[in-house]
Amino acid sequence: MRFFAIATDYDNTLACDGRVADSTWDALERLRASGRQAILVSGREMDDLLAICPRLDLFSRVVAENGGVLYTPSTGTRRLLAPPPPAAFVDELKSRGLRHFSVSETLVAMMKPAEQIALAAIRDLGLGLQIIFNGDAVMIVSPGISKASGLQEALSELALSAFNVAGIGDAENDHALLDACGFGVAVANALPALKAHADMVTSQAAGAGVAELVDALVKDDLRERTSVAQKSRVLIGHARGASEPANLYCPAHGSVVLLAGESGCGKSTACAGLLERLAGMHQQLCIIDPEGDYQNDEDTIVVGDAHTAPLIEEVVQLLARPPRSAVAVNLLRVPLPERPAFCASLLLEVQQLRMRTGRPHWLVFDEAHHLFPAGWAGASQTIPAALETALAITVSPQQLDGAFLRQVNLLLAMGPSAGKAVQELAKATGRPVPQLQETALETGQALLWRLDEPAPEGVIRLEPGSKHRLRHRRKYAEGLLIPERSFYFRGPEHALNLRAHNLVLFVEIAEGVDAGTWQYHRERGDYSRWFETEIGDPDLAAQARQIEQDAALDAAASLARIKAAVQERYTQPENPSMPAVLTAKNADVATTGGDEDPRRATEK
Repeated sequence: MRFFAIATDYDNTLACDGRVADSTWDALERLRASGRQAILVSGREMDDLLAICPRLDLFSRVVAENGGVLYTPSTGTRRLLAPPPPAAFVDELKSRGLRHFSVSETLVAMMKPAEQIALAAIRDLGLGLQIIFNGDAVMIVSPGISKASGLQEALSELALSAFNVAGIGDAENDHALLDACGFGVAVANALPALKAHADMVTSQAAGAGVAELVDALVKDDLRERTSVAQKSRVLIGHARGASEPANLYCPAHGSVVLLAGESGCGKSTACAGLLERLAGMHQQLCIIDPEGDYQNDEDTIVVGDAHTAPLIEEVVQLLARPPRSAVAVNLLRVPLPERPAFCASLLLEVQQLRMRTGRPHWLVFDEAHHLFPAGWAGASQTIPAALETALAITVSPQQLDGAFLRQVNLLLAMGPSAGKAVQELAKATGRPVPQLQETALETGQALLWRLDEPAPEGVIRLEPGSKHRLRHRRKYAEGLLIPERSFYFRGPEHALNLRAHNLVLFVEIAEGVDAGTWQYHRERGDYSRWFETEIGDPDLAAQARQIEQDAALDAAASLARIKAAVQERYTQPENPSMPAVLTAKNADVATTGGDEDPRRATEK
C-alpha cells in the first residue's frame, strides 16, 4: 500500500456551508476501515472547529489556524505551532479604524478588502507577518506557517511521510497543502488555479468529491491516477539519439529495479544520481551496503563500520523516525557467508515497518549478489513475497537467486555485457529471450527493459549524480575492499600473499616489496587492470598502463610514477585508520613476541 492517509481541507471541501454530509462521514468511516487515516487541515480556529464539527474523532490529527495549531482528538490536547499575533499589530489595526476582525491563538482573520489596512500596518510597523487568502477570507500569520508546515508536524507525530498522503482542497491556501502531499487533489468546485495545479480533479463537489477520493483509494490505492502524476515518477535518464532527448521515468512506488554492469561502466555514478533524485523527492531509503561505500553526511546515517557489525534494532529505530532521508547499513564487519541471513532478518523487520507506515520507500541492495546469491537455499523462504519498491545493484543477473530476479520489473543493463544481462534475466524469469542487435554502449549508457514489454526499448543515457566521485574516492583511498576486490602482491614464485584492500595500503606495500615482485605485476599489467576493474577508475588505469608499458623506466621509477598518479587523484588521509582485522592481527604478532613475519599481517 502506498497511501496511508488523506489530508483534507474543511470549508467547501469536506463541508458545504459549514456542514458535513452524512455520506461524507460514511466515506471517512470506509477510509478508516481500509487501514488508512484522515487528517483535517483547516484555516478555521480550533475552537470554531470544535463547535461546528461533531465527528473530529474520525481524524487522527487536526491542523487548525492554517498551520498554527495541532490538535489530537483522541486526547483533546493541542499544541501551538506558531507564536500569537503581535499585540502592537492588533492595536494598530484598531487605531486605523478596523473593527471587523478576530484574533485567535496564532492568527488574525478578516475579510476582503481589509487586507489593505493590514498590509499598511505590517509595512509601517516593520513586521515579518504574511498574508494568506482563502476565498474572501484573509489570514495574517507568522512567516513560514502554512497548511504544509502544520501537516508536517502532524505527520511527524504519526510517523508518516508526506509521500504517502493524498491532499485535497479547494482554495488559495490549499496550494501549499497539495504541494506538500505525495498526491494532490482538487474538488470540482475548487478555484481554476488549484485545479490546474492538482494531480487529480474530482467529478463531484465538496464532500462528495472527498468521498470520490476515498473510494478511489480503497479501490486500487490510486494506481491508475498516480501512473501519470509527475510527483509519482522518478527520472531514470534520457533517450539516446533523438534531436530533443525525451525524459524517461519509472514509478516512484512499485518499481523493483535491477542495475547490472561491470566495474568502470558508470554504474555507481548512475546509482548515485537515482538515489539523489529519490532523496530530493523526500523518499526514505534503506541502503544495505556490503562494501562500506556510504558515509555519514547531511542526508545519510550509517549504522555499522569495519569494526562494528550493525544492530537491526538500531536500524529500525532510525527508520521509524528518520532525522535524515537515508539509513545505510554497513556490512563490512558481517562475514560474507552470514550476509544473506543478516539481510533476511533485517528485511523481516523492515517489511513490518513498511506495513505500518509505508517507509522506507526504497530498499537499496548494493552489491546484491552478497545478499541474494544464486543458489542460496534460504532465498525462497526469506525474500519477501512482494519487495514492492527496491533497487538492486550487481555485476550480472546470473549472480542473483531466481526468487529475487522474479520480482524485478525494470532492468538497466550497462557495459559490454548489457545484452548478455538481458538474456540472463529473461532465462531466469521464464520469459522469451529477446533477440538483440549488438550495440556498443558508452560509459553511462544502458539498455532499458521494462519487463512487462517483450524486449528492451533501447539504449538510454542515464542521469548521473554528483556524489559518486567523492564517496568512492574515500572508499578506495582508505576503506576496506572485500578480499575478491583487493590487490595481492604475490611475486613471480607466488612466495608472497600481501593484500592491499585500499589505495593507501597499495602504495605502502608497493614501497616495501622487492623489485622483482613489483616488475612481475607491472609486466602482467596487473596494476592498470586493478585500477580499471576493481577501483573503477579508467583514467587512472590508462595512466598506469602507459607507465607499465614504458620500457625506459626501471622498477623504482615506474613505482614512483604510479604512486604519484594515485596520490594526485586520491588524497591520502593524514592518519589513515587501520581496519580492525589488521589491528587484531598486529596485536597477535605483538603478543607472540614478534616471531611471525610482519608481512603476514596483510595476508589474505
